Amino acid sequence: MQQYCLTIWQPYDTITILTIEKELIVKLLTSPVANPKIAKGLAANYATYILHLAPANLSGYETCPKRTAGCTAACLNTAGRGGMFKKGETTNIIQQARIRKTKMFFENRIEFFAQLVKDIELGIKQSAKKNLIPVFRLNGTSDLSFEKYEVVRSGKLFRNIFAAFPEVQFYDYTKVLGRKVNTIPNYHLTFSAADGNDSDVTKAIAQGYNIATVFGIKKTLSMPETYMGLPVFNGDESDLRFLDPKGVVVGLYAKGKAKKDTSGFVKFPTFVMKAA
Repeated sequence: MQQYCLTIWQPYDTITILTIEKELIVKLLTSPVANPKIAKGLAANYATYILHLAPANLSGYETCPKRTAGCTAACLNTAGRGGMFKKGETTNIIQQARIRKTKMFFENRIEFFAQLVKDIELGIKQSAKKNLIPVFRLNGTSDLSFEKYEVVRSGKLFRNIFAAFPEVQFYDYTKVLGRKVNTIPNYHLTFSAADGNDSDVTKAIAQGYNIATVFGIKKTLSMPETYMGLPVFNGDESDLRFLDPKGVVVGLYAKGKAKKDTSGFVKFPTFVMKAA
């Protein structure tokens, strides 16, 4: 099975990943072919670059301020290569790189954003060569408010990374209600339902957010037609949340550890569903 280098999209064999630790440390963004769901966007001519930090407080710093017990336990941080550990070990170079990147964000923010600007500029160039539209998701495994942090691009200070790159689309999922992003035209947020945040979900709906909801149903079944009084849109068809219709629940099938969730993070619709 072919895999692809995180930053230059060239195929490499499984062994090669052990030799690119330096690249994993220096580069912040994961390429559009590193994740099967993200790669679905390529069919729609979108190349999604994702920033994966260490979630929760795995790095010693909290990156998910509104996390719940359920989402913490079901986190996709250990999906794919991130969850491949040698026998007897509890970490790998993917996890170590995410921790280092997270510490870089908290301990050397100027350097972090300087590298992020370089990575985004590189992603834009790579996508142009392939006639693709670059898009960026900065909270792949975190929930930080990037709109709060100033960045420098080409010697000019911008109020945040979104203002520094007005020509490209950014998007994320969040559980943090009240983020000041309404005036940022190139940043799209989808609010995430979880165990115990029902009140925030109700407020998010009132504020016009789509609601991402993980359903404990088999992939052989279609998503429920409606949930919480809203139509359900299948969010597993791609990760391009900024293209979703407005006023919907974005349905996601439970994956990995979430399949065994009992916390309430995963929702189990009891009404009739259409056959696939």
